[in-house]
Amino acid sequence: MSDLTIGRRQEDGGAFRLRTVILLLAVGIIGFVALMLGNAYEAPSDSTNGASAHALSNGATGYSGIVRLARAMGKDTRIIRDPSQLGANGLLVLTPPLGSTPLGDVLLRRDDLPTLVVLPKWSTMRLLPAGRPGWVMRLGLIDKKEPEGVLAPDRKFTVSRLTSGGRPLRSAGWMSEDFGFEAPRPLQTISGADLKPLLTDEQGNIVLGEVGGKSLYVLADPDLLSNMGMRKESQARAALALLDALNQDGDRDFDFDVTVAGLGKAKNPLRLAFDPPFLAMTLAIVAAMLLAGWQAFARFGPAVHRERAIAFGKTALVDNAAALIRKAGRQARLGGRYVEAIRERAIVAFGVPSRLRGPAIDAYLDKISGRSRFTDLAQAVDDADDKASLVAAARALHDWQKEKGK
Repeated sequence: MSDLTIGRRQEDGGAFRLRTVILLLAVGIIGFVALMLGNAYEAPSDSTNGASAHALSNGATGYSGIVRLARAMGKDTRIIRDPSQLGANGLLVLTPPLGSTPLGDVLLRRDDLPTLVVLPKWSTMRLLPAGRPGWVMRLGLIDKKEPEGVLAPDRKFTVSRLTSGGRPLRSAGWMSEDFGFEAPRPLQTISGADLKPLLTDEQGNIVLGEVGGKSLYVLADPDLLSNMGMRKESQARAALALLDALNQDGDRDFDFDVTVAGLGKAKNPLRLAFDPPFLAMTLAIVAAMLLAGWQAFARFGPAVHRERAIAFGKTALVDNAAALIRKAGRQARLGGRYVEAIRERAIVAFGVPSRLRGPAIDAYLDKISGRSRFTDLAQAVDDADDKASLVAAARALHDWQKEKGK
């Protein structure tokens, strides 16, 4: 009940000095903020060691070579990891690893924008030991059902594998012969309805075709763009020219998607806390935390002592009793007790003979000269039925006592 602690010895110092505690807190806070910023702005990891064929892979079947070549030629070639960026203008290259890879949402978002779908061809696995990161070993040709199912069921194609002998491929006049391809070995081709040939072999088998006249292109043989096809300068030059020819964007820039290969990454929600306009709220929260921490070491103003639940002395007891009476609404019924208290004090003050009892005492008090009679004032107190009338009658009786005592 008191603010004084009994039986506790005042120590000279704690386990740690204040300076040490502040230093530990500062190091912890700085480390926590650095961790949060690192998670918010971490750079996406480039998965170069997998066996899948995508734009981040350094393996023979990957496409990192054409990406680096395009960037070296001054083109703004991006690796799309955020699905929200799939609707950007310019050519988008999709490299689905399997026929079961869903492309419906991507193609719906692209609509009439130029899109190149590269069909899978090889079955690979990671090459061990890990001393050659990114290398893969070809296990053989993938089942034909996989490339045939990439655009199924909306578009159905028939895939064929032919012995090419490395002979040149033929374009349909939209591409200069100086940038012609040599056919990979073996050569993978496609055939199907509503397929316009853009690049064929000598027999007219389609290697690159346009689907439905909606800027949707299908490349049957991925070796024309893969790292394996970038071994020769002529093939690399032809691959870059091919992408430029398919692109409708004036900047001639193009993007490679890796979301269909399972390497997509949405925007980090934690980064929103450090970017405008949410940065202002973050700074306000940090300021409030710093003020709360400062208050733990230094109070703002003098310390406020806790009050006792029950105060000391008779005054506190009287106040508590009066509060209970007020809460119960019984003030008007205390008039009789007040009259008795005044009568007892008047008997002593005015020397009322001890032989008198009951009404005789009141009659004696009435004989004392004055403007008011005791019995009339006492009756007024007894007759009071509310707080206001009781206070007025009691004050009159109190004044009578003071007047007679002079």
